[in-house]
Amino acid sequence: MAEFYRKKKKVCQMCAGKDFDYKDVNVVSKYITEKGKIMPRRMTGACAKHQRHIAKHIKWARFMALIPFVKD
Repeated sequence: MAEFYRKKKKVCQMCAGKDFDYKDVNVVSKYITEKGKIMPRRMTGACAKHQRHIAKHIKWARFMALIPFVKD
């Protein structure tokens, strides 16, 4: 008999109280892939509002040259 396991829904870290800022390179780099792309919402577990916030701060960090646009 096949048993089905439900994946536990990820909780948005920003809604839970963690802060996100473009100046913190270690935190920003958790939300980008090896190639430098912004991770999708289903992988980050962020709500729609905070996913837009994450994307905006990643773009600011790229513009300020804290993280590269593309990783080699």
